Amino acid sequence: MKWSRLPIALGAALALTACHTASTPPAHSATVTASRSPAGAAEITLAFAGDVQFADRTARLLSNPATAFGSISSTLSAADVAMVNLETAVTTRGTAEPKRFHFRAPVSAYDALKAAGIDVATIANNHTLDYGRVGLADTVDAAKAARFPTVGAGDNAAGAFAPWITEIRGTKIAFLGFSQVFELWTSWKATDNQAGIAMARDLPRAVAAVQAARKQADVVVVYMHWGQEGDSCPTDEARALAGDLATAGANIIVGAHAHLLLGDGRIGNTFVQYGLGNFLWRSDDAYSNDTGVLKVTLHGSAVERAELVPALISRQTGQPELARGKDATRISQKYNNLRACAALAATGSASARPGG
Repeated sequence: MKWSRLPIALGAALALTACHTASTPPAHSATVTASRSPAGAAEITLAFAGDVQFADRTARLLSNPATAFGSISSTLSAADVAMVNLETAVTTRGTAEPKRFHFRAPVSAYDALKAAGIDVATIANNHTLDYGRVGLADTVDAAKAARFPTVGAGDNAAGAFAPWITEIRGTKIAFLGFSQVFELWTSWKATDNQAGIAMARDLPRAVAAVQAARKQADVVVVYMHWGQEGDSCPTDEARALAGDLATAGANIIVGAHAHLLLGDGRIGNTFVQYGLGNFLWRSDDAYSNDTGVLKVTLHGSAVERAELVPALISRQTGQPELARGKDATRISQKYNNLRACAALAATGSASARPGG
């Protein structure tokens, strides 16, 4: 069972407590060198997964939100907190923005996230404003109505850059969401007087948000939308930003946008994962069906271990399913090798074994 925790509402954030079940052992694991918490500190598990969209083949999954994510839900639910990137507007209104791809989903998307054991989602990405600020307002309002926490967008910069903070067995954890994607960023960014996305290209504001969260919480998590689509190596821009966020006080940085798995490692004591790929995905032509659930284990405020549970996106349903046998080993080996171009320090010994 997921431990109950004390949520702390900031801005539009709202709490969620759910029951959890056991997960399958992961295939890739790495011990992170970090300053350790005092002896006897409680163990906390966080789970992260990549891009989620309810469109095309995955739209039909919302006919039954309780089963939309399928069997991977048990892996997500086993964590104390699970987080994904919800890459869609949640609206039936608005006008399409001047861009190639547009995605939107009904409010039942939030029911599906909750039923899967997901506790918080970043909406700082290049699709939340696909239907303009009317669509953004609906997306944020629907999350509030569903009592589902989102980060990374809001009625103004204060709301967009605000963290969701929750307390788990005495450790306060702050979750932030930023986007570094260039497309339409100047018109989509949140400002003091304009709704929008928390854009990391507004670097002083992003750094200040991490610093402020660090003063309020023991652990700061930043979920980034960054990188180059189709490129399994992080961009120089993403690597520079990771360093800035680590210096500002981020303990964990995870990312998505490239539609591929990217490498992990550390910058000092900060654990960085540059890309989690697609997760619950609308089409079979977006670079790769390899995916996984990243499990990060904390002891108090210290990051002790990071593990990727390898998974494959079903070509039929678009749902992620735990990888088995040769697929699990293949994905784990590929993931281990991705650190070479990530320019991150090794996180310790890694192992590959079947995912279940």
